[in-house]
Amino acid sequence: MPEGLQGIVADWSSDQRAFKNVPWGKAMMWIFLLSDTFIFSCFLISYMTVRMSTTDPWPNPSEVFGLTLWGRSVPLLLIAIMTFVLISSSGTMAMAVKFGYEKNRKMTFILLLCTAALGATFVGMQAFEWTKLIFEEGIRPWGNPLGAAQFGAAFFMITGFHGTHVSIGVIFLLITATKVIRGDLDHERPGFMTGRKGKYEIVEIMGLYWHFVDLVWVFIFAVFYLW
Repeated sequence: MPEGLQGIVADWSSDQRAFKNVPWGKAMMWIFLLSDTFIFSCFLISYMTVRMSTTDPWPNPSEVFGLTLWGRSVPLLLIAIMTFVLISSSGTMAMAVKFGYEKNRKMTFILLLCTAALGATFVGMQAFEWTKLIFEEGIRPWGNPLGAAQFGAAFFMITGFHGTHVSIGVIFLLITATKVIRGDLDHERPGFMTGRKGKYEIVEIMGLYWHFVDLVWVFIFAVFYLW
């Protein structure tokens, strides 16, 4: 390492050299995920601020999000299943990336479809959860018969924003799976999200997005449902 000013310049320009061979799509996805991290952080910090400052009683999540089975209420059963499904999808996504770099089109396609199916299952269960709270419990973004009015606003804002991310991810997973099985990534056919010839970088980029969505849900689960 050179000394003095030349050493400082070399140190700062090392990042440029490190990212020289990084695809633009991957770099842009990291920037997008960084900005999304700030948004979700603001949501969760706002929720915690409201939760600690409100004078009205806050509903007990174990009771609100419980499911009745065989005449007994099981706390957070649906949320636990949703979490298991979404975390499992991270495993299938990771394997899709592995087989993608091995250029195994069939396995990459199957695992991408499995990931999309798990994501769609999560969104379906979230829709069921929303329906239950709206029609059975009477919770609205502007009101809550079970306690603090801010509960409904925080719940629908945070889970709705995350559910939108999952839904968009499912759509792009299906697009990526279609391109993989058609061989677009191997032959560099012109089109949306094709990438460089013979490279499966788009699968890894989708993996970055999907793992981020799963990680955010872990924080939502810990802060909103377990607190």
